[in-house]
Amino acid sequence: MPQPVLPPSSAATADPEPSRAGAREMDDEDLVEELLATVNSARAYSEFRRTQRKECHNLLRWLQLILPLLEELRDSAPHLTDDAYRRLTLLGRALAAARRLLRSCNDGSKIFLALESEAVLGRFRTVYEKMNSALDGMPYAELGISDEVTEQVELMNAQLMRCKKRTDTQDIELSMDLMVILQNNKDEERNADRAILDRLASKLELQMLADLRAETVAIKKLINERNGQHADSTKQIVELLHKFKAIAGIEEKNVLGSEVFVTKSLDKCPSLMIPDDFLCPITLEIMTDPVIVASGQTYERRSIQKWLDSGERTCPKTRQPLVHLSLAPNYALKNLILQWCDKHKVELQRREPEPVAEQDGHPREDIPSLVEALSSIHPDVQRKAAKKIRMLSKESPENRALIVGNGGIPALIGLLAYPDKKVQENTVTSLLNLSIDHSNKLLITKGGAIPLIIEILRNGSAEGQENSAATLFSLSMLDENKATIGTLGGITPLVELLTNGTVRGKKDAATAIFNLILNQQNKVRATQAGIVPSLMKVMDDRSLGMVDEALSIFLLLSSHPTSVGEIGTTPFVEKLVQLIKEGTPKNKECALSVLLELGSKKQTLLVHALRFGLHEHLSQIAKTGTSRAQRKANSLIQIAKKCY
Repeated sequence: MPQPVLPPSSAATADPEPSRAGAREMDDEDLVEELLATVNSARAYSEFRRTQRKECHNLLRWLQLILPLLEELRDSAPHLTDDAYRRLTLLGRALAAARRLLRSCNDGSKIFLALESEAVLGRFRTVYEKMNSALDGMPYAELGISDEVTEQVELMNAQLMRCKKRTDTQDIELSMDLMVILQNNKDEERNADRAILDRLASKLELQMLADLRAETVAIKKLINERNGQHADSTKQIVELLHKFKAIAGIEEKNVLGSEVFVTKSLDKCPSLMIPDDFLCPITLEIMTDPVIVASGQTYERRSIQKWLDSGERTCPKTRQPLVHLSLAPNYALKNLILQWCDKHKVELQRREPEPVAEQDGHPREDIPSLVEALSSIHPDVQRKAAKKIRMLSKESPENRALIVGNGGIPALIGLLAYPDKKVQENTVTSLLNLSIDHSNKLLITKGGAIPLIIEILRNGSAEGQENSAATLFSLSMLDENKATIGTLGGITPLVELLTNGTVRGKKDAATAIFNLILNQQNKVRATQAGIVPSLMKVMDDRSLGMVDEALSIFLLLSSHPTSVGEIGTTPFVEKLVQLIKEGTPKNKECALSVLLELGSKKQTLLVHALRFGLHEHLSQIAKTGTSRAQRKANSLIQIAKKCY
């Protein structure tokens, strides 16, 4: 992942300490009133991005605990000594920083906050340090603060001190998903990418149309704040937004440009405000053929028809179930749009009707007969049908809905044990394509597909093995399937594929293994299956470009005693130190994370790393590394001091 960069407006800056003597910027009463106003305005934020939600609620709780102190100061109105004034001024700066941070986590870009989660966590730590510094030594007795409030604030300050020293566990699943999606180029996409995107969209709460629209606005604001800086990071954020929009059925938009589709006429008058009711909630374009669905919402006909053809049976905007699928023309709105366009001399874009979707000469209407052919008594008919179903299931949501609706999943599961490896390959790939949809994951699992997929993973063709690994990954998005796949023996063939598979096979295996060992028992199974030497081999082959993924798996394994016994060796520690010396910024970050996990459990390993030349590189990374690498380096430096 890229080195964290915060937008200019929210970058953490060091506050100069107020003078201990000299002129005061405001009188005592105004200072206390300003502190109260800052806390109350910060407490107005209540909804936060999921990636920072826990920290935001902790910060709000501490702000709530400060209120009684400020209220007693307001009510008693004591004369503030220079020391008390200085500390309250420092507290004011800390509270202002807290308010800015809460606002950012309230309405900032969800994608940006996820990508920069370590840097944002650093901003929380800075706020805690400022609050702790201001409250440490506050002259409570001199200010006439009651014993009860004094004890409450001192207890809170002790918690802040502990929080400064806390080593937080990163959401490693989120980090791995982002790394896989961002590192893959279009020519080397993994089979599992769609499943990863679905999980990311769910975690970041970017599945609903309203959320995606709000995210678009937040990203445009971020782009404006960056003012052309950090172009690579901005490009990644925009590309990821486009991917989320694509899986939600929204046509890709240019975030850098207009929020809605703009015709040539509108382009000549960019200041013209288009009424929101004129815009289709799906495409955000002016509607030319508005229709009303059962929920009462209005959409562009072609957009909502595409949504319904994909198998959806809910209103895109409200998510209410649709009691019927009829589309009623909204003539009143259409007339209003035409009148508005005529008044403002806006030319509506005329669209050509979409052609009927076909694949290799096979329109969608053929899907029922193709599904039926999967169960034919004639092998040639089955082979051809499996091949065609594979192509159709990849092409569109509409095709997948038709395949499933016509009984395609049981028919495909019945072909997984077919002796022809090409048929197996086409069949498991079809199930992979169908498993994109969450409800289909359940159908595939209940149909008994997992043991048959594992068998293809063991003995299928090279491509069959790759796609079996990707299918197991997709199915393991359901937590109960993680344990099922491990119990049924899926870990060992995945480790074998990681060791001896094709490049694509190794990558699909690594992605599946990472997801499966989020289950504790699967960590033991993976270790017993030989995952450690296999990962070592992957790390040594730099041409694979899988060092970070191998280290991410090592980090998960290092939390389990069984795996630590095999990982925690001096040769492995030396390999980590070498990466810390010579690796990419992401290599260094991942290697430091693994070394910190191992070193906190076995200090002898950290001592060996120090002897191997780690310390000089820690100091450098603590100053110039990525935000997360700096934190890990500083934590290792603190542990290292105890080793001397």
